[in-house]
Amino acid sequence: MKKFFIGMLSLLIASSLFGAKVTAVKTSIAEEGFQMHIIVEALKALGHEVEVTNGVAYPVAYKTVAQDNKGLSFMAAGWVPLHNNMVKAVGEDNLFFGGDYIKNCAQGYLIDKKTAEKYNIKYINDLKDPKTAKLFDISGNGKADLAGCAPGWGCEKVIEYQLDAFGLRDTITHNQGEYAAIVTNSIARYKTGKPILYYTWTPYWVSGKLVPGKDVVFLQVKKSAHPVLKSTKLSNGADYGFAANTQRIVGNANVKKHKDIAKLFSIMELDVNDVSGENMLMSKGENKEKDIIRHAKIWIKNNQATFDGWIKVAKQAK
Repeated sequence: MKKFFIGMLSLLIASSLFGAKVTAVKTSIAEEGFQMHIIVEALKALGHEVEVTNGVAYPVAYKTVAQDNKGLSFMAAGWVPLHNNMVKAVGEDNLFFGGDYIKNCAQGYLIDKKTAEKYNIKYINDLKDPKTAKLFDISGNGKADLAGCAPGWGCEKVIEYQLDAFGLRDTITHNQGEYAAIVTNSIARYKTGKPILYYTWTPYWVSGKLVPGKDVVFLQVKKSAHPVLKSTKLSNGADYGFAANTQRIVGNANVKKHKDIAKLFSIMELDVNDVSGENMLMSKGENKEKDIIRHAKIWIKNNQATFDGWIKVAKQAK
């Protein structure tokens, strides 16, 4: 019995000295690596060992985290409320939710400002008119081509729902696939002076290339229509068809047992503009994993007091 207690004590001391092993589940969107690696560096500063997975689609990421019954795992980009159905699918009780990591993440449909002003287009509903929709026809079938959302992201379900709700199936084609490639084509068209219609979100580099209010404008919806939410109207009265989202750190239930990690996930905050700025660097070619890690470390250095404050509070919680 004495040996047993000595052994248990040794394990507790070892755990305290060497920390826990944590798995960072990376999403398939490379531009979300920046916020993940800042968390990775914070966990290392707390003395934990972190392993980063290959990028996986959101549904797989949620499932991987939720089903990690023995270890510790997290994903950095849980979009609320966009991912509510994914959370329900894996069971909310199997997850731990951090605080508001990145707030004010906007989404919506945009068109070039020149076309919007020339034809007085203010709503996505305006594209129910075949003549208006044809302005954005790329394929030659007479329908507007929307550079849309990739399958598995969650936003594609909102778009598909709204195409039915607003009666837009006959006038809009929702083009899906590799988003970066699709939206890059839209940017190229814009540079030649042609009308463009696309979906995007913030934080992301696209809004640095096509600046809302200057180069492009958000289209509103005439009434809320969403597969989950009753209303998507913002506090200022505008309605872009998508609620303003918050990215939260999502861990498995075992995070609750590690007070320092739970506290860290609850207090970390990033400015949405910092993420967009880093994403812009990626769009200019600094997009390899080593680049993203370097960006994260530069952000930490430039915000050292904030970072050190997180670590101090997290350690105190332990």
